Amino acid sequence: MSPREEVLARVRSALGAGAAPGQREDGPDVPRGYRMTTGAAGQDLLGLFTERLADYGSNVRRCPQGQLAATIAVALSDRGLRRVVVPPGIDLAGIELPGPESLRVTELITDDGLPAEVLDGCDGVITGTAVAIAESGTIVLDGSPGQGRRAVTLIPDYHLCVVRAGQVVGLVTQALPLLAPERPLTWISGPSATSDIELDRVQGVHGPRT
Repeated sequence: MSPREEVLARVRSALGAGAAPGQREDGPDVPRGYRMTTGAAGQDLLGLFTERLADYGSNVRRCPQGQLAATIAVALSDRGLRRVVVPPGIDLAGIELPGPESLRVTELITDDGLPAEVLDGCDGVITGTAVAIAESGTIVLDGSPGQGRRAVTLIPDYHLCVVRAGQVVGLVTQALPLLAPERPLTWISGPSATSDIELDRVQGVHGPRT
């Protein structure tokens, strides 16, 4: 039997001998004993999410909605960022970018299909998020308005992500029903990193370092 025939035989076996093409026979029920909730809610849930982000070395700034634009301005100013790309459709506390006067110290560049070399010349990016997961400290982007295409969040060296309290859930099992599987989902749990043979850790291998 050739490797191809072996693979196809396994596929037919998995589908079931009597199954029509593209259909699967009902199999035995699979026990689902995993947790469906953390038991945390409200401020406890946000506290857990903040703690996990801090474990990854992320900087977390919590603020009421009315102070969002000012908080973003401080975060950008603290790092001396001057050229920041933003995806179409982002709205910060109801203020259309470039926003209040405090944000005008930074040049905000709306992504309209910017080439990679232009994105590489930007200091950072600001996006929203689709959903956030407290227990794993994960933010999930789905490319919808306010989040942008993948290149926007992979090339600049700094990613400022706006997460609203109502978007934070406890577990992956709670996040999945809120996501559309046909969208380009990007799951981020801290900066990407790797270690060389001497175990020197390097962050920002496949995305922002900060």
